[in-house]
Order: sequence, then C-alpha cells, then structure tokens
Amino acid sequence: MLKTVVAGVFLMMGIDIGIVAQGAEKILADVSERYQQLDGFKATFEYTYSTDTDGVVQSNVGEVTVKGDKYRLVLDDQEIYNDGNTVWTYIKSSRYEEVTINSVEEDSDELTPSNVYNIYKRGYESKLLGEKNMDGKTVYEILLTSEGKSSQFKEIRLFVDKNTKDLVAWEIADDAGGRFQYKFKEVNKNQRFQDDYFVFNTSEYKNIEIIDLR
Repeated sequence: MLKTVVAGVFLMMGIDIGIVAQGAEKILADVSERYQQLDGFKATFEYTYSTDTDGVVQSNVGEVTVKGDKYRLVLDDQEIYNDGNTVWTYIKSSRYEEVTINSVEEDSDELTPSNVYNIYKRGYESKLLGEKNMDGKTVYEILLTSEGKSSQFKEIRLFVDKNTKDLVAWEIADDAGGRFQYKFKEVNKNQRFQDDYFVFNTSEYKNIEIIDLR
C-alpha cells in the first residue's frame, strides 16, 4: 500500500521514479570523481547523536585526514589510523592507553572517511529526496538504501552542496531510533601527506598495551 501511495505522488508531480534515481547517481558520481582527483584533504567536522524524543544527546568535534584509501581520524577519546592495509585503533584515557591492530577487510561494508563519498557503489539504491538549506547552503539530500539484508547500515543520507558538488554531511540511523550526523566544518583540499602519516608508530608510546588481532 505504501509503495503504491509513494508511486502515485511521483506520478502526480510529473516525475518519473527512474529519473529521480538517475539524478541521484549522477550527483554521487560527480562527488566521487571530485574527491578522487584530490591529492588528499584534511577536515574538521562535528558529529552528533540525537533521537526524536530527546533531541541532541551527544555532540563533539573531530578531525580527519584522507589520502586515497588511507585515513587518519582523531576524536576526543580515540584515534584511528588506516594505511590501506592495516588499521590501528588507539584508545586513550587518564588511566590507560591501548591500541588494537587489525587487517583491513577489502570486502567490508564498513563506512569509513575514505569511502563515504563512494559508498553508494557498494550495494545501495540511491534516491534524490530533494533540496534543503543547510548552514546557508543549498544541498541535495540523497537517501541510500541497502540492497543486502546483512548490511551494516540500512539507510544512509548524504548531503551534497548543489553548487560545488562537495559532500557536506551524512546521517546514519541506528536500530534504536537514534541518528548519527557528521557535518564537515572546515575542509582543506589538495594537501599532500606522506604515507607514514597514516601509520600508528607504537614505538613512540612507552606504556601502551598492544592488542594485535592480525
């Protein structure tokens, strides 16, 4: 019944559903191509967790550096290094320090800073929901719906600057009715980073516990 109603709405608006899907894919292809042409970029971002009943529950800021499939993510209580082959998750607190080391899984559907701009290619159906204003910018809102039952994320919303085709934010819904939103605040493009910038050097930390799961 719901699908019938939605289809009817599109028909009344004179918009073909296939065209809407093609529009979303074209926008995302432009975003993907734009980011792949960069030598690398560093950005600060704000991430929040909210629910419909409680509003914003948690809010914080972070920093991310991306070069191809490599990234370095800095949050308030942890840092993640990924050199394309190995990922180090460094946990820091006033009581202890530890780093967990894993191999990168090539077929993983995990959403990471280095693949968020092309995650739509990995088994998601894309749909252009329309345009909205976000921090004074007109952005496209695109809904990605997973085509696989075992996918880690069922729905992802991407927000793309209409004029520049920059990815400005994305949202992920969880099973509890909450919503994670990540929004870029400041982006420095075409920066060059050495490959070792994305490697966690354990020798620089004296009292750190190392958990190697490779």
